[in-house]
This record gives sequence, structure tokens and C-alpha cells, in this order.
Amino acid sequence: MLKLGGKIIRIHAVDVDKTITLAKVSTSRNLPEVLRREMAYLVSDNQIPQGFAHYLLVEKHRYLVDALPLDSDFSILPDDYSYIGDGDVVRLSADRQSIRVLFRASSPHNSILVTEQCNHYCLMCSQPPKAADDSWILDEIENLIPLIPKDTHELVFTGGEPTTNRERFLKIIRLTKSYLPRTAIHILSNGRSFKDPVFAEQYAQIELPDAMIGIPVYSDDPTLHDYIVQARGAFDETIQGILNLKRLGQKVEIRVVIHKLSVKRLPELCEFIARNLLFVDHVALMGLEMMGFTRANLDELWIDPFEYKDTLSKSVCILAKYGMNISVYNHQLCLVNSDINPYYRKSISDWKNEYATECEACTRKSDCGGFFSSGIKHGYSKSLIPFVDLR
Repeated sequence: MLKLGGKIIRIHAVDVDKTITLAKVSTSRNLPEVLRREMAYLVSDNQIPQGFAHYLLVEKHRYLVDALPLDSDFSILPDDYSYIGDGDVVRLSADRQSIRVLFRASSPHNSILVTEQCNHYCLMCSQPPKAADDSWILDEIENLIPLIPKDTHELVFTGGEPTTNRERFLKIIRLTKSYLPRTAIHILSNGRSFKDPVFAEQYAQIELPDAMIGIPVYSDDPTLHDYIVQARGAFDETIQGILNLKRLGQKVEIRVVIHKLSVKRLPELCEFIARNLLFVDHVALMGLEMMGFTRANLDELWIDPFEYKDTLSKSVCILAKYGMNISVYNHQLCLVNSDINPYYRKSISDWKNEYATECEACTRKSDCGGFFSSGIKHGYSKSLIPFVDLR
């Protein structure tokens, strides 16, 4: 698991009032001077160019501090951050002596947290909501987007509920379209804001060239869905939001996290989706992440994927029969039936992806999505059956 943020060894700032630096990382010595003034140079040897706004050194290169240009701002990072590379974007906080890696150019799994506020309180939420005003995050995103490389393939906006501040959300989406017109946008929302036809229309009018809104539906039974998300009336508002978005020609994905509560009626949910929401663009059936509220509600949520693999196959078969676009995320290959293979995806973000010790000898490890690192720490199926070469 990659470390994306935390304390660092030292940040030195010439301007003591400059407490936070948002900087794009460069490894190029030949960058034009006008661009250097806004960027952080990643030092790897003693050939250090002049004129960069900041200099980054990992601990193994800290001996090069004396070779830095005079009166330079610099940071010394633990070797945990040796993965930082050209095009990455970092936030450096001088008063807290900390770093946060906001964007990694080499990764296909970049997510931008829009807010930690949410009108759901999902039993299995991996990012538990907070009530505090965090509008500073929106300010930071507006500064971040222009720094993201133009060739970025995909970007995910997540929360909390990203549409909590509707006006700022729309502003950020417009900004993304302007600076990253060829980047696919994936927005993870509970969909309830889009029940408002005016807001749905405002979003549609942005005319993003490639965007999908991922919306969770956990049961065909409104009472069960509302219980899982801990919000009365959420099911009806979510379905209305989906209908409004599709009426306006927007791409929608339905996301179903599978756990002990949702798996009870998973086939019925898939039948409901196929009969009533056949027009959605994608259905994602997802394994449970052992983070946040999941740990607190583990007795109510945890079920071994081995126990529901036949239910998963039945559910996928229902959706496939109707010709729907399906993906199975966050599962291990040895814990699903072979009929799932056409829909199986390696989906766990690279920075939090690990494998169990039982997987070391598996001949299909490279095809398998593995585990969330939190799953390795806090428990996983005891029914793992590594694939072996019988030749």
C-alpha cells in the first residue's frame, strides 16, 4: 500500500508566511524558466537546475541539500515517497510539516475528494461523513485541476456527497471540462441531488464529452435500501435522480456493494434494475472494503464471498439475459464461479491493493484483482483456493 500523506522530515520555506504549497512535480532540467517558477523539482543527483519554486528530496538524497540553489524552498521526504514522479501534484504544509499526494501521473486510479459531508450515513461507508465546513477542499480542487496533465485518461470525483455544494460542484465540473477536455470523468454520487430537475439540467448543460455518474442502489426494497444508507426516503429520491439524468441523456452507472444485508435480495435487485432501469449504462457489483463504518458494523455486514458466489452468478445471469453492461469489482478470482470471468475486473486502486500470503503460489495472480489492503489487515475469506499449474 502506497503512503499518500503524512508527516515528513522537514519543510524549509524562505517565506515564513507561506504555509501551504500546491505544486506540480517536474524531473526535467530543461524546463523553460517561466514554468519552473510554479513547479517543484524532484532532486535525484547533484545536477540541480536553478529557478524552481520548490525542491523535493527523498531521505536517501538528503545529502544533496547543500547543492540546492541558495535561498531555495525545499522539502525532505521519507523514502516512502520515492514513488513520486514527473507530473504528480502534491500539497506541502509548512506549519504541519506534512505532505499529501493529490495526483499521480503514472496511475490510472486518481480520485479527488470533493467533500467529507454527506446526507447518507451508509453502514459500510469507507469515508465516514463529517459535518465540519470543508469548503477549503473546493478551493484546493480549483487550484489543482489546472495542474493535472492534459493527457490524463480518467479522473474520479468522490466524497462524501460531491453535490453537497451544488454551485461549487458545477463550477468544478465546468473547470474540468475546460482544462481536461479529453479526460473521462467518473462522479460517485448518491444521486439524490439530481431528483431536482433544475440541477440535473444544469449538470447536463455542461455537456461533458465523456462522463459517468456512479449511483448506489442496494436493494429493490426501499426500506432495506434506506436502512443501509441510513436515510429515510433515499431510495425514491435516488431512483428519481437516475430517471432525470437518463431523460437528459447523461451516462449513469448503478453501483451495488455486496454484503450480508444487500446480498439477501441481490437477484431481486438485478431483476428490478433490468425491468425498470434497463437504460442505465453500466451495473457494477462490488465487494466490501474493510474501512470506515464497515469495521464498526462488521457483524451485520460481513459475509464470506465464497458463501454467495452462486447468488452472484445468478444475479449476473439476470442482468446478462437483458443485455446489460456488467462488471464484477473487488472480488478474488478463486472466490467467484467461472461464469463470472467475462465480467470480472481488476478494479482495486493500485495504492491500496495487496495479496494474501495464500496467493503467492497462485498461477493466476496477475489476472486477479487481489484485496483491499484493509481486507488483509482486518480479515478475508478463509476459502481461498489458489490456482495451480497441474502440468
